[in-house]
Amino acid sequence: MTGSPSYLRVFLTFARNSLVRDMTFRTNFLINAVTSVCWMLMNLGFYVLIFENVQLAGVELQIGGAEAGWGRYQFFVFIATTMIVNSLVQALFMPNADEFSELIRTGGLDFALLKPIDTQFLVSLQRIEWSALANFAFGLALMSFAFWRLDYLPGWPQLLLYPVYIACGVAILYSLMISLAATSVWLGRNQSLYDFWFYLTNFSRYPMEIYGGNALGVGLRVFFTFLIPVLVVVNVPARVLAQPLERQNWWLALFALLATAGSLWVSRRVFQWALASYRSASS
Repeated sequence: MTGSPSYLRVFLTFARNSLVRDMTFRTNFLINAVTSVCWMLMNLGFYVLIFENVQLAGVELQIGGAEAGWGRYQFFVFIATTMIVNSLVQALFMPNADEFSELIRTGGLDFALLKPIDTQFLVSLQRIEWSALANFAFGLALMSFAFWRLDYLPGWPQLLLYPVYIACGVAILYSLMISLAATSVWLGRNQSLYDFWFYLTNFSRYPMEIYGGNALGVGLRVFFTFLIPVLVVVNVPARVLAQPLERQNWWLALFALLATAGSLWVSRRVFQWALASYRSASS
């Protein structure tokens, strides 16, 4: 009788097999990578045009207001953080969540349940989309450029906290994604509901300071910070890195840790509830 499997070894096996598969079709891999980077370049160009052509009272535009807003290169750190978080989610989890409903429809989930490994781990990480990491590299390059032009450099505490909060952002988005994917057990094909993930995560692409000024903005900020915490996904790590320590809202950084733990717990319960309701394709 063998012991528990090494999850790290299993993950590395998945990653190696996915890389071999991608390298078998190298042209498709390159097209996906180049297309993804071009899309990011177009989005970046949109914001560059805004900063180049919009001024407030002769002063460089501050997204979110002058007091706690995001200047040009601070906002580039924000965009780079968005690229890094989204690329990790797209590479690690998105192709697997897309295929979950097919596992149910074809009976492939039956075989996953029989394997001596946690089912959620297996269905979440069995395929890695390596081409999505092109945006990760582009995000790092943009981050380096923004650091070069910032008025100050972050200290060691900020540099150490940044990857921690990147991991928190990835975990929150994964929790939302796997929860929506798990509804396939009850709904069969749930593409419309799964697409809801993209609509929700759009709110994470902008600084939370823009959600203010009226009741609607404040309501959206509260809802997407404390109920569905997508606003902390990018805002917290980008704020930790791009703004001086004296301007940090540390209560938000602490809440991000609690939101990550809560999101993972809720998604785990939803997934287990879905598996408990699953009936074998042969039954």
